[in-house]
Amino acid sequence: MTARPPAPARQRWLVPVLVVVLSVTVGGGLLARELYRRPDIDTGVPSALATPTPVAADDQPGLGTVTVSEDAARHPDVGAVEAVLQDYFDGVNKHDYDIWTRAVTRDRMQDMPEAKFRKDFVSTKDGTILLYRIEPGAGSSLRVLVGFTSTQSLDEAPADLKKPCIHWRLVLPMVFEDGGYKIDTVQGGTGVEHEAC
Repeated sequence: MTARPPAPARQRWLVPVLVVVLSVTVGGGLLARELYRRPDIDTGVPSALATPTPVAADDQPGLGTVTVSEDAARHPDVGAVEAVLQDYFDGVNKHDYDIWTRAVTRDRMQDMPEAKFRKDFVSTKDGTILLYRIEPGAGSSLRVLVGFTSTQSLDEAPADLKKPCIHWRLVLPMVFEDGGYKIDTVQGGTGVEHEAC
């Protein structure tokens, strides 16, 4: 029986190098999957999110009923958040300040007293409303990512986008007040994206 010569040094290092390369590749793939599966709303609105199902131009803004994504539906507070959003949008669509105030904090009501509400939303209609995601905020607060379409007269459109139909994606802060979640004030347009329909 002939003894085998020892393997060259180069071949002995091949297996450990392959193990390291495969480990790094698999780890990088898993990290990328996590990053792309869970968009981060802490720094604003993920621009990659598409608007909800398109609506024909004549049917804009679409239905005023809040719909919920599969991701948001998994959150334990989805029912409470959906109800608050529905009151908010019903208040705007029916031009009913009392309904709208059920959905917002006292601070937000101070920023939008009834006379301003009635002036700012005379022609506004919101629809095609999709609750994308619910994330924890500071303390017991929530950050809620919502997309919707609004139609309005040009004088009620935002100063930076004077269009009659706008797709919105925004992060709404929600805090616990008076026994339930309420939509709080939004600071300086943070977490807001909008574009013409």
